[in-house]
Amino acid sequence: ARVRGSKEARPRAAQGAAAPMAAAVAPHLLAVIADEDTMTGMLLAGVGNVDHRRQKNFLVVDKKTSTQQIEEAFKDFTTREDVAIVLIAQYIADEIRYTLEKYDKTVPAILEIPSKEHPYDPSKDSVLAKVQHLFSDSGDVSG
Repeated sequence: ARVRGSKEARPRAAQGAAAPMAAAVAPHLLAVIADEDTMTGMLLAGVGNVDHRRQKNFLVVDKKTSTQQIEEAFKDFTTREDVAIVLIAQYIADEIRYTLEKYDKTVPAILEIPSKEHPYDPSKDSVLAKVQHLFSDSGDVSG
């Protein structure tokens, strides 16, 4: 039987085992730039996050959202250390295609997704085109 206050009864951390300290925050969030319907689904799935600085990891795009606001959100999400993946609705990505094509980092990864009103078109996906080009140059994948 365990005795209250004995070494056995105490949690591991209390026994002197120290948890390793992370030097920097590892990217762990999904950021999303999408229309209201897509964002509603993402938020219901638990993707939404607002940090202590009231910084959100999502942008809901509607008719009033300017291209500049979309581009600023994209640049913000791709420079944040806590974002691992940026999901962007493909029809919205078309509005900032030149910015997406200039983006060359691997983290955060950029994934274009379909929306309710706009199906996915692989011929427009600049990230997919880069991957296909990379593999076609190396001869690993036939396309």
